[in-house]
Amino acid sequence: MKRFIADLHIHTCLSPCAEIDMTPRRIIDRAVKKGLDIIAISDHNSADNIGVTVKMAEGRGIKVFPSMEITSMEEAHVIAIFSSIEEAVEMQKLIFKGLPDRKAEERLSGYQLVVNEKDEIINFCRKHLLGASDMSIKTLVQTVHSLGGICIASHVDRGSFSVTSQFGFIPEDVAFDALEISYNTDKEKAEVMLSEYKSIPWIKSSDAHHLNDIGRITTSFYLEKPSFEEMVMAFRGQRKIEW
Repeated sequence: MKRFIADLHIHTCLSPCAEIDMTPRRIIDRAVKKGLDIIAISDHNSADNIGVTVKMAEGRGIKVFPSMEITSMEEAHVIAIFSSIEEAVEMQKLIFKGLPDRKAEERLSGYQLVVNEKDEIINFCRKHLLGASDMSIKTLVQTVHSLGGICIASHVDRGSFSVTSQFGFIPEDVAFDALEISYNTDKEKAEVMLSEYKSIPWIKSSDAHHLNDIGRITTSFYLEKPSFEEMVMAFRGQRKIEW
């Protein structure tokens, strides 16, 4: 097995809370500089910048997983990672049905930029990407799994927009593939906070909204190759995960 360094939670300029210089080209440049092998583009409720990021990573030694950070009806964040852009786009279609369109003046709170490989703006996403979807957390996870994806509960150590903050616990009937711990919480503290959830794999990701955030915390996966199938095996306990 080979060690692959992964950051599975990176936002682009499509996310209204991210800096506008978080373009696919700059993200890949930064990931290469930080020595990352695997990244996931996890914009809020949208997959519109994934295709160009995958294209920018060609020949750079970076594996890009299509992903979204989806907000459930209960306002809990979940990272959904897919094996293909088509699966992510299909999930976006389902999520967009429950998101309202934004008014023009709301663009001031975040531009939600869709860009090309030259950092040129080709569209402004008109959906309210920071809004909650109309899917319950259970339905959301089931839907992602039905499309062949995997679900990671975002920043479960945080006091807002996490499964633990919204429910007070991690529901037993929601089949998360992994739990994400933010860069703010070290391993010792996590062991105390999440001691009852050791049966679910834990990872660390940067939740990058700025270029300097990329790779500030990572997870090492010991895989045969940086593929979606190998990642699934890691979350099932058939490959080693370390952070």
